[in-house]
Amino acid sequence: MKPFAYARPATVAEASRLLGRGSPAIAGGTDLLGLMKGGIAVPERLVDLSGIEGLRGWSRERGAGLRIGALTPLVDLEEDDRLARSLPIVREALADAATLQLKGMGTIGGNLLQRNRCWYFRDEAFPCWLKGGIRCFAADGESHYHAVVGTDAGCNRVTPSDLAPALVAHDAQVRLASARGTRTVSVADLFTDPALHRREEHTIRPGEILTHVVVPEAGLQRRGTYRKAMDRKAWSFALVSVAAAARVREGRLRDVRIVLGSVAPIPWRALEAEQAVEGTTVDDAQARRASELVLRDAVPLKDNAYKIPLARELVRRALLRLAGA
Repeated sequence: MKPFAYARPATVAEASRLLGRGSPAIAGGTDLLGLMKGGIAVPERLVDLSGIEGLRGWSRERGAGLRIGALTPLVDLEEDDRLARSLPIVREALADAATLQLKGMGTIGGNLLQRNRCWYFRDEAFPCWLKGGIRCFAADGESHYHAVVGTDAGCNRVTPSDLAPALVAHDAQVRLASARGTRTVSVADLFTDPALHRREEHTIRPGEILTHVVVPEAGLQRRGTYRKAMDRKAWSFALVSVAAAARVREGRLRDVRIVLGSVAPIPWRALEAEQAVEGTTVDDAQARRASELVLRDAVPLKDNAYKIPLARELVRRALLRLAGA
């Protein structure tokens, strides 16, 4: 690796001043260090956030929702029984996300901000569109794990985070801090759609630090479930994942969210399927009808058409789980 400088600020304000072009933030480092070893990330300086107080742990206040510090290790979130009672979908989403060692190092902020797993992006020999090139090599190359929808600009990456669809299903937000102040954006808006012709994966601005994830009280009123298909039994990135959440009263689903992972460059809302089950009591026939609406506009590449029926089956199972059927 190329030599780099190292800084460990004690406050968010100090970290924000140090961040900038050529100086990425590092927390657990489980993704960034791999990119550095592969020559994809070549930082002039690393800004270590681990010394900043107040960015670990979680709390819930009546009326204010649930607040999770961005540096909270994933294993702490998965193993916390109190959190599982407030937001059980987090435990489900993390169950097969990684090994225990990686979940001990990885953080909730890092999980949301991790880079995509496209092998063309992660190979320095390929000048792909996301790295400033003029083409997506997956378009006519090996595309088994790539997107089937939302690729209008030609970048066929998928967002790899297990937590992202789960948090979007509960309308979660992130707090971002910088020298300019703080702002709040939804987790859904944290991810950049390549159709906007922006060669980034996240909307976080230079100098900004993701300090907290917040799930509003209304989001916590939904029952949620997470389903994931992998090409091995555990500890693998999703081929397709589905997070579904709804308020359930007398068997009826209301305020429904169905969010797909690993099918698009962003967490993908299945809006038609949501509308199909809104206000209904879901049985297997209803779940099947709704699932058939999922990814109707998909344009698969030569290797990944399997994602469409796989996503539909996961949606069917998730809806039945929500309904208790």
